[in-house]
Amino acid sequence: MKNNMCKYNFKLEEYKMFIFLTVIITFLASCSGDHGELVGVQHRTKWYQADPYGMVYIPAGSYNMGPSDQDVPYSLTAQSKTVTVPAFWMDNTEITNNEYRQFVYWVRDSLAHRLIGGDHLVDEGEFNERINWKKKIKWDDEANTETLAELFLPEAERYYKRKEIDTRKLMFEYYWIDLKAAAVKANRQQGMTDRSVFIKKDIVNVYPDTLAWVHDYTYSFNEPLTRKYFWHPAYDEYPVVGVSWKQATAFCIWRTQYLVSYLDAVESTIPDDYRLPTESEWEYAARGGLQLSPYPWGGPYIRNSRGCFLANFKPMRGNYIDDGGVYTVKVTSYWPNDYGLYCMAGNVAEWTSNAFDESAYSFIHDLSPDYSYNADDNDLPALKRKVIRGGSWKDVGYFLQTGTRSYEYQDTAKCYIGFRCVMSFLGRDKADY
Repeated sequence: MKNNMCKYNFKLEEYKMFIFLTVIITFLASCSGDHGELVGVQHRTKWYQADPYGMVYIPAGSYNMGPSDQDVPYSLTAQSKTVTVPAFWMDNTEITNNEYRQFVYWVRDSLAHRLIGGDHLVDEGEFNERINWKKKIKWDDEANTETLAELFLPEAERYYKRKEIDTRKLMFEYYWIDLKAAAVKANRQQGMTDRSVFIKKDIVNVYPDTLAWVHDYTYSFNEPLTRKYFWHPAYDEYPVVGVSWKQATAFCIWRTQYLVSYLDAVESTIPDDYRLPTESEWEYAARGGLQLSPYPWGGPYIRNSRGCFLANFKPMRGNYIDDGGVYTVKVTSYWPNDYGLYCMAGNVAEWTSNAFDESAYSFIHDLSPDYSYNADDNDLPALKRKVIRGGSWKDVGYFLQTGTRSYEYQDTAKCYIGFRCVMSFLGRDKADY
């Protein structure tokens, strides 16, 4: 009887061990989740791209890029070409003075944080001194007066002894990756090239050229706009001007990093970068889904049925006020096009990311066309030309057409050129949601 009990207890222990091992194996198998099958990496973050703040969705599509009306002389610089553009997001208005001022203030404050040091900076691994944005800057604190003095105009340069920021000190250091250079076959030998050579660095002063209102025009009284346009609250919702192509590019990079720093903090998935639109994206968005209309609102007229002008430009032979604005107007003036974009014609011309070449339409690809050239400061002026689109408050009606292209130099700031940002849509189409 005793032997039978021992055998029984032994078998019971074996059974318990068998059950225990079975549970462990089942648990481990359930953790892997693939049962030995090719199912891809599991537990990936679900991706849904919500509308970026202030932007509208532009669906993918194809269109005839270039002049909608026959224009034989102008066809030397803008032939008609059928192209396809992937989906993207675009700012529904031009970047305003107040929005750009956020960038300027960020640069100003970052310089102040680094000058003060101490608990205004935090050590984070290999990046070391990063700004502690939770710490407030006490500009009026006597303890900071001497430290922050170098950010202000020296006494000899002050007007009526006003203590003002020296805008020459507002330098922004930024980085970008030259993917086109990295894609060159000679640079793609694995292990043969230090990839850091494709990381580019630039430093640019971010303050707009407020004197553009004066130096752009001879024998014209525009001094009040030089003094007030960028910083006065009356112009907060007006488009920022006096911004060069390099400054606009720097703004896009800052805007990207500003968003990324927040998304990293909340452990959220990061979308694509903000950037300037390509020339083909800009024209496609300006058309608002209308294929052959010469203007964003349709065509072929610049007035509506009541005789009112539909954009801010230079009507007739200099009757600037006839369209409702002498200079620029608020960015939400006039009706938006069918995509919900305001002032894609008139108000201010807009920078694109593309270099300007008269024959570009002859060699650019028909899928998401993009012709770019990163000109150095020492390059010839012709290599510094960047495409601008849309016409401005000082242009005649011809430049309001969606197919009209012009250019300005990348290191030049004008009182009639602004910009807006875009962001590529990640995925096939928003309709997939």
